[in-house]
Amino acid sequence: VQLQACGGGLAQAGGSLRLSCAASGRAFSRYAVGWFRQTPGKAREFVVGISGTASSTYYAESVKGRFTISRDNAKNTVWLQMNSLKPEDTAVYFCAADLNPLRVSMNPVTYNYWGQGTQVTVSS
Repeated sequence: VQLQACGGGLAQAGGSLRLSCAASGRAFSRYAVGWFRQTPGKAREFVVGISGTASSTYYAESVKGRFTISRDNAKNTVWLQMNSLKPEDTAVYFCAADLNPLRVSMNPVTYNYWGQGTQVTVSS
């Protein structure tokens, strides 16, 4: 499985960005997908995850109500809609695939494949 994350960029506080994670390889519905973010000197932080069939989602408290994850398995793509952005959302965002489609894990260790990351910068 190869993952390609894109859609990052510069936004003002209160603005929006939409990230996408495109997958190639194995049937997309066979794995859960998570978004993580990381800033220099800090550990990778869980943002949101979605199960293989989109029946389950889980959001970090810091983004709940502002971010929305969705997926289209026919298009092998997961999206992360980010609204009401805050400067503290500034980070490199990574998408990752977990070969267990039923699990939405907050632990980066459980994810098997990672995309290359896309920078999100929110100015105040």
